[in-house]
Amino acid sequence: MEEFSQLAGLKPSTWTPESLCEKVADIFHIQITEVALLELRGQLLHFIFPPELKAAGAIPVSSSAVAARTAQEQKAEIFNHFTQVNHFSVFELVKMGDSGLDAQIIQKLMSAPIINSQGKVAGVIQISRKAPRLAIAGADFTPADLKKLESVAHSLAKLWSKGRVAAHSAAQI
Repeated sequence: MEEFSQLAGLKPSTWTPESLCEKVADIFHIQITEVALLELRGQLLHFIFPPELKAAGAIPVSSSAVAARTAQEQKAEIFNHFTQVNHFSVFELVKMGDSGLDAQIIQKLMSAPIINSQGKVAGVIQISRKAPRLAIAGADFTPADLKKLESVAHSLAKLWSKGRVAAHSAAQI
């Protein structure tokens, strides 16, 4: 899998949520601010990337949030009209670094579960396209994009199983 080889290209000593998400952004040709990585701890999904969302709160798996539904159903999904989807928009209000994307909102989103070797959800990865309005948010995500994201999630699960991603995220909390 090409996606795994790109992620595997990271040296183990440099694996961090940021370096992994940077690679994922490269794979999908998006900005790093358009990648979110969440880790399931108990019954809550915690953002481990972007760092600005770590303090913004956690998402109960029992909620109707898209990330929660991804974890509950263990199913990847595409939302090419995301503003029409009932979701937790509070996270979109958090300023992301110096990206200059404050006026940008998530217009399109893909969400995939990260499922560990025991078949349990370890986290969720989300890829978005942000823009002030849908018409300029770029191409719709396709079923091929979703397959690629599922492949990336599978690769992340392998890294997670080695404990490296979780260890780095726990050390940064």
